[in-house]
Amino acid sequence: MSEEVKELVVKKSEPLFSKRRKRLVSDPLNDDNPVTVQVLGICSALAVTVKMEPTFIMSIAVVFVIVFANLIISLIRNLVPSRVRIIVQLGVIATLVTLVSEVLKAYNYEMYKVLGAFVGLIITNCIVMGRLEAFAMGNKPYDSVLDGLGSGFGYAWIILAVAFFRELWGSGSVFDFKVFEAIGINNFATNGLMVDSIGAFMILGILIWVQRSKTGYVEH
Repeated sequence: MSEEVKELVVKKSEPLFSKRRKRLVSDPLNDDNPVTVQVLGICSALAVTVKMEPTFIMSIAVVFVIVFANLIISLIRNLVPSRVRIIVQLGVIATLVTLVSEVLKAYNYEMYKVLGAFVGLIITNCIVMGRLEAFAMGNKPYDSVLDGLGSGFGYAWIILAVAFFRELWGSGSVFDFKVFEAIGINNFATNGLMVDSIGAFMILGILIWVQRSKTGYVEH
């Protein structure tokens, strides 16, 4: 039996939650995080993280777009000519982003006014485009969905962590709940630096440092 046939048999008999497939989800959360290790998607991590609520909505939007974009591209990957694959990928992403934008506009208009421009920028998010080109174009739908979930959640927890510290130290609240007042500290001195972009740079820089120190990442 040739090596190609053996590999095909192994893939067909692979369990739904094999070790390799679990790593598709777990690696982007830590060792191969798209933000702290690959340094992608930095713009939205800095722009939308003043408060937890818009950051949470942005996280859901990115996870939705990357998972379904991966799924769709994987399903049609053998039908897309190589010379137009980038155009097709952008078309799929733009369609999903428009869907997210319209749903947000219809059901949470106040948040749409806050995030409208940034949701549109998901189209150019390097994480989404990168996973389509590097993974979905060469792998089956189920694996591509897992890869999208891993990358989406890896992005989401980083920007939520940035937003948590920025809102807590900058406004004394989390999801607009006054944390320090609730525990009896009425004169907590908030840090105005945290509501500025420099605060996002500082928090994100610390997270990148901690993440890379923990994983022993060495840049070549």
